Amino acid sequence: MYLSETRRSDAARSPASVPPARGAGTAPDATSGADSGVTGADANPGVRGANHGVQGAATGVSSGTSGAGAEPGGSGAGGGGVPGAGTTGSGATRRALAGNVVALGLVSLFTDVSSEMVTAVLPLYLVYQLALSPMQFGLLDGVYTGATAVLRLAGGHVADRFRRRKLVAGAGYAISAVCKIGYLLAGRSVPLIGLLIGLDRAGKGLRTAPRDAMISLSAPAEAQGRAFGLHRAMDTAGALMGPLAAFGVVAAVGAASGYDAVFVVSGCVAAIGVLILALFVREPGTEREPRAGAASASGAVTAPAPGASGDSGAAGAGRRAVPLRGAVELLRRRPFRRVLVAVLPLSLTTISDSFLYLVLQRTLDIDAGWLPLLPVGVACTYLLAAVPFGRLADRVGRAAVVTGGYLALLACYALLLLPPGPAVLVAVLALRGLSYAATDGVVSALAGPLLPEERRATGLAVVQTGQALGAMAASWAFGVLWAAQGPRTAVVTMTAGLGLALAFAVPQLRKARG
Repeated sequence: MYLSETRRSDAARSPASVPPARGAGTAPDATSGADSGVTGADANPGVRGANHGVQGAATGVSSGTSGAGAEPGGSGAGGGGVPGAGTTGSGATRRALAGNVVALGLVSLFTDVSSEMVTAVLPLYLVYQLALSPMQFGLLDGVYTGATAVLRLAGGHVADRFRRRKLVAGAGYAISAVCKIGYLLAGRSVPLIGLLIGLDRAGKGLRTAPRDAMISLSAPAEAQGRAFGLHRAMDTAGALMGPLAAFGVVAAVGAASGYDAVFVVSGCVAAIGVLILALFVREPGTEREPRAGAASASGAVTAPAPGASGDSGAAGAGRRAVPLRGAVELLRRRPFRRVLVAVLPLSLTTISDSFLYLVLQRTLDIDAGWLPLLPVGVACTYLLAAVPFGRLADRVGRAAVVTGGYLALLACYALLLLPPGPAVLVAVLALRGLSYAATDGVVSALAGPLLPEERRATGLAVVQTGQALGAMAASWAFGVLWAAQGPRTAVVTMTAGLGLALAFAVPQLRKARG
């Protein structure tokens, strides 16, 4: 659905490349529609060279739709000025999703194997090996959850301002990879472990918005849910393999030195992800853009693509520097502001996964050695549901799917209050996985098309920063409640809070376009 023959015809017959046919006037709206399509094609590495490749189509598009007949701004479900929104054709969509999105999915797969190896053993290591109290663990867990907020806005702004989304994302992935080895040097020092946790998650904060912006710019508006669903499915495959790898490493070398071995293997796997990013991921919108005034093989003169620089050095509108105040200006966009206002209270009332697993382990009296395997149940459900939920979001509306995901999370917390048993364990893990599948990538798919291309990374960073800060505060609050009143009171409080947050957020999400 990325670049249909109709779009190729429109772009090839634009006044910039081929003079209009006799008697077939060239409407300004038609030209605008063609330009919009070319922008969307450039943003998709899966259709390389589409921006200037349409020149060759000028001699052989007699069967296509004429430029004069193009619809203003392009057609399709994703109109409204979103680059590439008007493209159609399932074969082209598959090719698009097989390009940058798959490459970024592989990066996330290896990175998540690495991260989840550490995440799986960290609660066990901190609570049972270093004997941290629930309040102390809540403090570190809050740092783990919320430290991503430190660099999310900075990463998004730098990526948008200098059009170096890949470079910024790569720096974030590299920081996290180095921190995995750093855990070896920290030993039993809780302050050093906390510092490394903060740096590790800051690396995640730096990379997340540029990465999601690249995914969003590599897919048309009507396929945003599918693109993010595919990426999150590959990401979750890594999350599924990480705990299994950590469990296997600890079992192979023994508990005494198992943690150090996990950190070493984790660092090596993270390095593979960085290499894949460097070698196979392309910066959207930079593939073979023609220079202004360049002549094609047929002798036609091409105009610069939107955002491309000409020989004179004058940057196009899409390439102009994005000011820092752009993040604040985005809040004036009412649909985007509603998404942000909706997700903030939902994040404030979300129990972190680490605390969720500790509650299950203590409630069901599970042997501590099996704790690293609990994330596997969540990851399995997430993996199975990510792509179907992404498709469902594109079909019925992303706001509806996000709402359903938080309803599943509410049911997950309610089950924690029932008498313990194996069925409760399975249901809790399954519901947590379903809630991830319906919210994690779908929130970005909902917010992305509401933002202009030149500020998309910044806008997604604003949403993700709000989520991270809310999650950090939630972890600290849960740790304090557990230490003061016990885990059951903490779960009851968070469950009631999530119910109230949902009652507030649902109307906001319904009003947001998605």
